[in-house]
Amino acid sequence: MTDTLGSRLRSSVGAMGPAWVAGAIAAGPATMASVITAGASFGYTFLWVVVASAAFGATAQYFAMRLGLLTERGIVGVVEDHLGERWAWLLVVDVVLAAGLAQLVIMKGLADVSATVTGVDARVWGVTWAVVLALGLAGRGYRFVELGAKLLVSGVVLAFVASLFVVPIDPVAAVSGLVPRVPAGVDGALVAAGVLGGAVHITLVTMHSYTMRARGWTRDDYDLATFDVGASMLGAFGLYSLAIFLVAASVLHAPGIAANDLTAVSAAQTLGPLVGPAAQWLFLVGLWGAAVSTLGGNTIVPPFLVADKLGWETDVSDSRYRGLLAGFALVSAAGPFVGGAFFPLLVLVLAFGLVGTPFALVVVLVLLNSEAVPEPNSRVANLAGVVLVAVTATTAGSFVQSRLAGDLTDPVTLFVVAFAVVLAVATLVLVVQFVRARPTRRAPASG
Repeated sequence: MTDTLGSRLRSSVGAMGPAWVAGAIAAGPATMASVITAGASFGYTFLWVVVASAAFGATAQYFAMRLGLLTERGIVGVVEDHLGERWAWLLVVDVVLAAGLAQLVIMKGLADVSATVTGVDARVWGVTWAVVLALGLAGRGYRFVELGAKLLVSGVVLAFVASLFVVPIDPVAAVSGLVPRVPAGVDGALVAAGVLGGAVHITLVTMHSYTMRARGWTRDDYDLATFDVGASMLGAFGLYSLAIFLVAASVLHAPGIAANDLTAVSAAQTLGPLVGPAAQWLFLVGLWGAAVSTLGGNTIVPPFLVADKLGWETDVSDSRYRGLLAGFALVSAAGPFVGGAFFPLLVLVLAFGLVGTPFALVVVLVLLNSEAVPEPNSRVANLAGVVLVAVTATTAGSFVQSRLAGDLTDPVTLFVVAFAVVLAVATLVLVVQFVRARPTRRAPASG
């Protein structure tokens, strides 16, 4: 019995994949920026958000996994057939904006880290990484991303967990951070939105149906797909976020360190004189791996949705999809030319993506309770979905409020507010339509 269980576990671990691509995006420098900012600015206070983010992230990916497996199609095609073309286009635009902005800022971070380590100009690294990304993805497609995600995410998690052994942690203070509270008004709300946005993000939710199709998974792989989500989001991503947060809260929250001015690179460099060079280099290596894996995963998302909407194949056998993939990768070369410190930009990008996430979650939940799937959500699953939408919408709303509290003539603020209003109205309209056309069949009581 034990040998059989061990064999099944080893087989499942070896077969994992699609959720690790989502995990590679989640466990990236954008999440790192938010988690470090939370720990450096507020100490252990936001530990509860870090823990909750992994649970919410796993829940969101579970819903995305169910939709992908039960329909065995990409999400855009399902939306177009069951909700209409306008809803499909709105979802595509939502994803392209969120993923596109993230792509530029993440490339900026990767180029900065590469420049720090090698001394070569960050702009040169931006072009170099963009070309490598385009050649690797256009040449080998999804399997190239999946293999890289598994290796890099595993290595990154090990690097940050190892850093816990060279950094002093205060367990009593850490436990106090499990009590939910949001300090510092709008500043605290922005940080909380950034942390949550790293785990529950529109790109992660919408990509899952395509990565499972690329892997060839069907309804028969339901148990494996569920294990895949748990191991990636609850396991690897949860450890990643927790380790980084504890390091930041334990060391970078020390007096004399300007937490709001930290960048990922300066955070790593700060660790050197405080707790030794081992922590500094573990941090830099982890940051580099996280940026590389995130870029690979993030790059494939917009081409998936755009190709599906245009009726193209979503793999490199279709030259049109391959062109989209290479083009999106090459556009990221502009990242190092974006002005500003990339750490604050990363937090802003995550929070912006969170604004578009409630709409995507509602789309998925509506489809999971419609004729689009042979087996609708259970009442328990729907309750979890409603809680997830409420939390993401509230956190996103706090972020929008923080922008409104600033300069109302700022173009970024105007864009964020307009984006939020359009998606909020669309979400309400979709909910009203669903309630009015409620399916007559009842969802099962559990399961």
